[in-house]
This record gives sequence, C-alpha cells and structure tokens, in this order.
Amino acid sequence: MFRAAVTFFFVAVFGALLSAVASPVEKRESGQGTWFDTGLGACGFNNVNSDFIVALATPDYANGAHCNQMITITANGKTATAQVRDECPSCSSGSIDMTPSLFQQFAGLDVGVVHVTWNYD
Repeated sequence: MFRAAVTFFFVAVFGALLSAVASPVEKRESGQGTWFDTGLGACGFNNVNSDFIVALATPDYANGAHCNQMITITANGKTATAQVRDECPSCSSGSIDMTPSLFQQFAGLDVGVVHVTWNYD
C-alpha cells in the first residue's frame, strides 16, 4: 500500500512538472519605441494620429503576416494595446513606431524615444 502511494505521488509530481515545462511561454519583444505621423499604412488601411496603431520593424512585419493583429506594449511602467497597421523599415527588430496618441501614453512627444517591451495578443 505504501509503495503504491509513493509511486502515485511521484507520478503526480512528475506529471505536473512536465506539463509546466511543456506550457507555451509568452515571447516578449523589446526595443525602441518611436512615433510617426500616420496615413496609408503598409497593411493597406488609412490611419489617423489618434488611432492606437503601430508599425513593426520589417523582420517583425513579416510581409504583412501580423496586419490587424493586436499587441500589448509596456514602457515607463505603463501598458497599452495597439493594432499592427504599418511597417517600419528603419526600425530594428523588436522596435516599434507608434502613432502620436499611442506614444503619449508612455511619454511626451518631445522625448522621442522610449524603451518598450511588447507581445502579440
């Protein structure tokens, strides 16, 4: 009886550890956050500066694979959600370009650049 209980305990613990290891981990990107004046974006939509829109670096944009996808951005201890609608050829991978209204959620436009972390929702 004791041996069966010990075996059950170890199987249960091992199973829990295995499922924790196999769980997907949310990938966070990081880089510079800058701002730009909007218009017709690379995804084919007209945007305005009051929209919460981002342009992804060309490698992250992946030929439009993430168009209209939502991302969650954190900078300066604040968080906001935005939609991918454009490409930023001058951005490094992990960096994003934001509409002025979105950038102002994190800092004043005169700051120009903030460190951001973000992930796809």
